[in-house]
Amino acid sequence: MFGWFNKKSPQPNGPDFSAIDSREKALELFKRGGLEKLFLMPLEFGGTDNTLNTLYVPVGVASIKAGIDNNVIGPLAAEGKITKYTASPEYQGKSFIPIAIKIVASDPGEFTTTINIWGEALSRE
Repeated sequence: MFGWFNKKSPQPNGPDFSAIDSREKALELFKRGGLEKLFLMPLEFGGTDNTLNTLYVPVGVASIKAGIDNNVIGPLAAEGKITKYTASPEYQGKSFIPIAIKIVASDPGEFTTTINIWGEALSRE
């Protein structure tokens, strides 16, 4: 009729990591320089370099998170405005690479932000 039924889904913006569906595939891409390590709990805040605290993300995302941690969260903690911190990854499909990371610092104040990385997260407002 007017082509309404023939419309294709819009192409996703940004990279597509849907094929990276295991830790082994993420490590291989990391070794080739396509991903970097990101620590959910920063080492400066007492986090450790272990599997439970480590994500693999596109190059540049770790520095974005480090900027938030060091320039926003750190000063808030130093001023006593926050005492709790969480960084929670969000995934799409079976991918091992998070599409977003939500950072929440609270008690007594609150700061929340989300780093949108790829996939569905890039189409959010």
